[in-house]
Amino acid sequence: MSLQSTDPVADLLTRIRNAAMVGKTEVRVPASKLKKTIAEQLVKNNYLTDVKVEAGKPRDTLVITINKPGENSTINEITRMSTPGRRLYVGASDIPRVKSGRGMVLVSTSKGVITGQEAVKARLGGELLLKVY
Repeated sequence: MSLQSTDPVADLLTRIRNAAMVGKTEVRVPASKLKKTIAEQLVKNNYLTDVKVEAGKPRDTLVITINKPGENSTINEITRMSTPGRRLYVGASDIPRVKSGRGMVLVSTSKGVITGQEAVKARLGGELLLKVY
């Protein structure tokens, strides 16, 4: 099995989705700055419990805690919006609302990866990375 993925963000989301569906509380993925930032935003918005970086020899590993043992996952659906074959860019006025505001989107802007609400407040557009609720 190769560690290289065509779309590392989609791989991260798929690992989180699959682990949550089978009731796992923790998932380990190869680390990158973008994946770490996305995971930290999900922790900040209470979709994940914790994220840590574990040092490794070929590369670091992200240890993502989905939920505490005995609890259910707060993620019902997590979907990649922009893909390598079809990038999805939006202006600040076109950022979608997920489930009437109960979910959120993450947008990669010139100020970094931020939530859709923060992007609308700052009047920033960018690439839609994912939606979660």
